[in-house]
Amino acid sequence: MSEYRTMREYIEEFPQYITEGLHIGAEYTFKNKPTAVKNVVLTGQGGSGIGSEIVANFIDKDIRIPVVTCKDYFLPGFVDEHTLVIACSYSGNTEETLYTLEEAFKRNATVVCITSGGGLKDAAEQRGLDLLIIPSGMPPRACIGYSFIQVLFVLKYFGLISDQFISELSAASTFLSEEHATIKNLAGNIVDQIGDRMPVIYVDQRIAGIATRWRQQFNENSKILGWERVIPEMNHNELVGWRDQNEQLAVLFLHSGDEFGRVAKRFEINKGIIAQCTSVVIDIHAKGSTYFEKALYLILLGDWISWYLSEHRHVDAVEVKVIDYLKKSLCE
Repeated sequence: MSEYRTMREYIEEFPQYITEGLHIGAEYTFKNKPTAVKNVVLTGQGGSGIGSEIVANFIDKDIRIPVVTCKDYFLPGFVDEHTLVIACSYSGNTEETLYTLEEAFKRNATVVCITSGGGLKDAAEQRGLDLLIIPSGMPPRACIGYSFIQVLFVLKYFGLISDQFISELSAASTFLSEEHATIKNLAGNIVDQIGDRMPVIYVDQRIAGIATRWRQQFNENSKILGWERVIPEMNHNELVGWRDQNEQLAVLFLHSGDEFGRVAKRFEINKGIIAQCTSVVIDIHAKGSTYFEKALYLILLGDWISWYLSEHRHVDAVEVKVIDYLKKSLCE
């Protein structure tokens, strides 16, 4: 795939990436026998790591061992020979991920790698690790449809989750294709309401990773700032900050439809309070009958909103020159 493709093209193909990601995971034959693990660490940064956050939300209620995401150079102190470390770096050269990889080796953790190439691929091949390869040549954030699915296949192989996600994701890909035109129209309507305002995203914990995805897409595609917070936690601090009139903010409440009753009530109370400070308060409801239909619906909707905002702002949704500058500066 060419790096000169537009972000619009990548977003258009998102349902297809889900189908292809399932094929990659199903076709992969693990080389190493699964070991009994007592905890899991998912490493990855930015577009390479956001899929792990969404997976962690999905499995949180059912998995029987601790699962944490790592967004640092260093692994948590508990990592040892009983830990499964799933290292995900799209380029394979993410500095922080390669640091954690070396630390995982020193602590004798079981490691599985997900990448398109680079140093991560080289390290995995040298050590005989299981290595799931995803297509190269895309911005990492555009590859989420491939990457997070491989995390699920790894967890299934280690007996930590069932294979139910396979049929759910297959159905979700079809569902997204059917809803795609409606999603794009809704995204355009939401962008008309957001305009030049900074987006503030509120969700419940079950879809916290999706809210992070929205904010990251606003940052990278739309070239704007924003923030996301989880209810009920923000009710114990941030809510106090909603005191003054501020028409520079657009507040987006993302609803999965599966919120705990007390959380749903908090949503309504919060809206009433916040509506006194800004006139742009938007309820956004997921569609679908399963977790993945709802989650992927919201992801695709957020991606389109971020792209339409890039058009509104007349910026190139693909370029990330400031990140390239940072990486170059770190090498000097």
